Amino acid sequence: MNAIHLIYLVPLLPLIGFLVNGLGRKILSKRAVGVIGSAVILGSFIISLLIFFQVRQEDFTPQIISYFDFINVGTIHASFAFQVDQLSSLFLLIITGVGFLIHVYSASYMHEENATDLARYFSYLNLFVFSMLLLVLGANYIILFIGWEGVGLCSYLLIGYWFKNTSYNNAAKKAFVMNRIGDLGFLLGIFWMINTFGSVSFHDLFNPNNGIISILHETNSHRLIGITLLLFVGAIGKSAQIPLYTWLPDAMAGPTPVSALIHAATMVTAGIYMIARSNLMYTMAPSTMNVVAIIGLATAIFAATIALKQNDIKKVLAYSTVSQLGYMFLGLGVGAYTGAVFHVMTHAFFKALLFLGAGSVIHAMGGEQDLRKMGGLSKRMRITYITFFIGCLAISGIPPFAGFFSKDEILAVTFSKNPLLYIIGLGGALLTAFYMFRLLALAFMGKFRGTEDQLHHVHESPGAITFPLISLAFLSVVGGLVGIPEIYMQHGHRLGEFLSPVFAQSNAILATHEITHQTEWMLTGISTILIVLISVWAWNKNKNYQGETTAETGLDRVLEHKWYVDELYDAIIVKPLRSLSLFFNNVIERSGIDAIVNGIGKSIQYGSRQIRLLQSGQAGSYILMMVIGILILFIIQLFAN
Repeated sequence: MNAIHLIYLVPLLPLIGFLVNGLGRKILSKRAVGVIGSAVILGSFIISLLIFFQVRQEDFTPQIISYFDFINVGTIHASFAFQVDQLSSLFLLIITGVGFLIHVYSASYMHEENATDLARYFSYLNLFVFSMLLLVLGANYIILFIGWEGVGLCSYLLIGYWFKNTSYNNAAKKAFVMNRIGDLGFLLGIFWMINTFGSVSFHDLFNPNNGIISILHETNSHRLIGITLLLFVGAIGKSAQIPLYTWLPDAMAGPTPVSALIHAATMVTAGIYMIARSNLMYTMAPSTMNVVAIIGLATAIFAATIALKQNDIKKVLAYSTVSQLGYMFLGLGVGAYTGAVFHVMTHAFFKALLFLGAGSVIHAMGGEQDLRKMGGLSKRMRITYITFFIGCLAISGIPPFAGFFSKDEILAVTFSKNPLLYIIGLGGALLTAFYMFRLLALAFMGKFRGTEDQLHHVHESPGAITFPLISLAFLSVVGGLVGIPEIYMQHGHRLGEFLSPVFAQSNAILATHEITHQTEWMLTGISTILIVLISVWAWNKNKNYQGETTAETGLDRVLEHKWYVDELYDAIIVKPLRSLSLFFNNVIERSGIDAIVNGIGKSIQYGSRQIRLLQSGQAGSYILMMVIGILILFIIQLFAN
């Protein structure tokens, strides 16, 4: 059986789940909603697994399955088509696999919601997964953009799921508006691409035999730089990079499983996927790659510094996500395309684990998210603690956990291109280790600092919550073994071999600066020792925290207030725009446009009232006006001749 012929079912099943739960929300029970919502994602995962095994075969060639003409106007032709290759099949597994665990987790975590609201929640989740699958399967930029917009819409719906809370609605609007800014850049890039190349099909553009980009000989042309920069603006918005990153921490307003879905497996990785899919175009524009690397590294460091002083458990993980996305963009910018995609995969495992672990803690604490009011949870929540500890080891880059291999690959390539960028990147990895083990110690060690009522209710979460935690913890341990570097095992980087056809053209163009095995061993050893030392320091510094609440001063205060970036945006963008809107409303609209429109209406009313007086009902007056009219016509005729 050719599993690829079933590719249409992968996005179709979540779409069916969305329709069934959405339309049947008034009649379906909570159990039925959870089963339907999770089963359709499981079905997509099983089909994705079959497709993945077929793609792994040595004689496989990328396939494009076209269903119908989507746009056919003049010289512009775009089909509604899916492209199945190594990159798309890998992302299918990440999205449906991690997505299924999050759906199972949600069925228990959201049990207090009524059946109607729960059905609405699961329908949004299913639509989110459908949109992301459409994004990674699209065989051209237009289908990709439809999925791109779909995940933006669904993130708005999910972040504002509890819509009766005004602050949650504001967070949802903020995410929607900031994503629209990036999407405008992406859309302009697509228009420019159509104008320049006449096609948006991946096959037409990147086909190794006669692709439009493949046969170009000029690098760093103004058009390529412009198109790639505009596409990168879209990635900045969707993947929360400087300066459009502030929406993502505020997205914590949504339910915790939503945070895991948005920040781990789906929406925030869309920008990484788009650039990885467009890798040849970026390779042909080295100037853009430098911009991508610098923005990514700046975001990685900037967000990590903010995470150092956050006390909300989900906010720490949110800024951690922004930072890790920065590492992925650093990898893309230095040409480590495989390393960036590798880190997408490992990050999906350990960041989903950390968010779901945080949700387990919040669930046990009755909704409390302040780390200063936790403590001592390791004794009462052993599974959550152990799995969360594994997640911290993985994200910190401690061997042999998943994050070590992917982050080490990005930093190794960075060192070969620019040792200064490597040093800064390593500094970010040390910050990551510090804030993660600070979080772990504050939440799980020391004495419990909450209320007696909270302490009475603290207990391990049910199986539907701990099962995804254990599964993701296992993947966080072994997930990195698919990308073992050459210094440890020859031909150990199976993921690199698997993805090599996707990045072959770029790797042939990129200048290679190989580093010796001795240098790589030295870099790995130094970074690992430093990370372990920082982790132990953070652990010892915070494990006996007693709940002191001294006011922060100096740099600590600045970091606690997130470098005052939100306040800066509010001062230079939000308030001036609001003032301008009020001016347009009160002066231009009411005193100008409304005055003109209302003035015309009032003039007509006044004129009508005066003309009405001529209708007196007296025959003599009518005869007089008729005579006057005849005289006027006679005079006009006389002078006209």
